[in-house]
Amino acid sequence: MKLRDPRLIRVVAFVAAVVVRVWMATVRLRVVNRDAAEHPADADRERFIYAFWHESLLVPVKFRARVRVLISKHADGELIAQVCRHLGFGVVRGSTTRGGGEALVELWDCSRRSHLVFTPDGPRGPRRRVQPGLIILAARSGLPVVPVGIAFGRAWRARSWDRFAVPKPFSRCVCVAGKAIRIPPEVDRDGLERYRRLVEEQMLDATEEAERLALGGLRGRHRVRRVPAGSEPAERSADAPH
Repeated sequence: MKLRDPRLIRVVAFVAAVVVRVWMATVRLRVVNRDAAEHPADADRERFIYAFWHESLLVPVKFRARVRVLISKHADGELIAQVCRHLGFGVVRGSTTRGGGEALVELWDCSRRSHLVFTPDGPRGPRRRVQPGLIILAARSGLPVVPVGIAFGRAWRARSWDRFAVPKPFSRCVCVAGKAIRIPPEVDRDGLERYRRLVEEQMLDATEEAERLALGGLRGRHRVRRVPAGSEPAERSADAPH
């Protein structure tokens, strides 16, 4: 059943935001940075486009950073947009199929003040396939794309196209932030496809590593941040043991 009453949407959005924040506070987050950068970065110093798969939309709740999120104009978009606002995220309405051009222009303007969060396989898939809108936005805004892979130690999965993930209480979540990719502003059609494939490959690779770490613990020598459940990043550790 779709919600159409604006007052009911506001109430449901507020309740949903409270539930999401309380629920995600129980999740233990670990961030693995593949280079020397700290993510999410201080938006007053440097801004990025953080790209992760649509199935992991709940995870940004764990971070306290100035971000803008692209929410599509499909039937449930207004509810999702209001939930995001209650969670402290800026919202831009649009998608690669509906209102995409206007949304990209607004995101471009927002990129001067905040990070951008982009789910390049949304809003309708195919799952884990980057759409060209992300590359166009990166080229026009000048912001580097950080490919992010996210995985949970234990989670429920929806039967939707994206296999939307809801982490189980007190489970582990691992985010792997890859090296930033800069898209040249003069990129042509061939270059657009080349960078699209590059970002997609890096996101898939980061996701694979996140899934391995979420299930089997930390391996490798990456910079790691451990985030206690229910709080912002508080502890940083050096290279993890192999």
